[in-house]
Amino acid sequence: MVTLVSYLLALRFWWEGPSYVIAFTVFCGQLVVGWTNDLVDLPLDQKEGRTNKPMVDGKLSPTTVKRATWVALVFVTLFSLFGPMGIIGGSVHLLGVGSGVAYNFYFKSNLLSFLPYAISFAALPASITLSRNEVPQLWLLISGSCLGVAAHFANVVKDMERDRAAGIMGLPQILGSRKSTLLSGLLLFLVSILIYFVTKTILLLILGAIGFSLLLLPARFRFIAVMALALLDVIALVSAMPVSPNYAA
Repeated sequence: MVTLVSYLLALRFWWEGPSYVIAFTVFCGQLVVGWTNDLVDLPLDQKEGRTNKPMVDGKLSPTTVKRATWVALVFVTLFSLFGPMGIIGGSVHLLGVGSGVAYNFYFKSNLLSFLPYAISFAALPASITLSRNEVPQLWLLISGSCLGVAAHFANVVKDMERDRAAGIMGLPQILGSRKSTLLSGLLLFLVSILIYFVTKTILLLILGAIGFSLLLLPARFRFIAVMALALLDVIALVSAMPVSPNYAA
């Protein structure tokens, strides 16, 4: 989902070629964050018998995943700094990747668990905007941060009790399922309203109202709903955004 969003945003600033490279760069960053998360969680996953994960059921060895993570890290570093994003945009993207890794190793289990999501999801549109030497607008950074935090709250809800039993006490676990879901829906609503004032797209008001329906969904579906609404928000945003004046440069 994050890779798709990055590609859609890149298309407003670049033609398809550089946009594919930016999407690939973001994808490599997602691999680094995702694989380090699985490595950190491996002891807990083994204890709980999560056999749907390949390292737990023995299909992959931790050594293989570690090596693959290093390869992905080399790719994301090279393509961030020497690809279309440039040094400044690429550095901001690497900040987002580093923030995601920091969540895995430290922030996941404390009150500031939301912070890496806020930073990483703001860094993504910022890095793409900076790739064309344009200053990211404040509303875009706020929207990205709010979407990231909303995804964090919704994603934790489905494993809330399991995380608490394992001693993982991030902000969502402290607040509980109902409050976390309510905050997730509220953040989605705020994003939709904010983007509406920028784009004047009525659909965004409808999406914002739908965000509050998250409380009615089973916990396991809430994260999927948040991601779907986030994607629709981005599509509406991208459709209304003017093409960068530097597009043909």
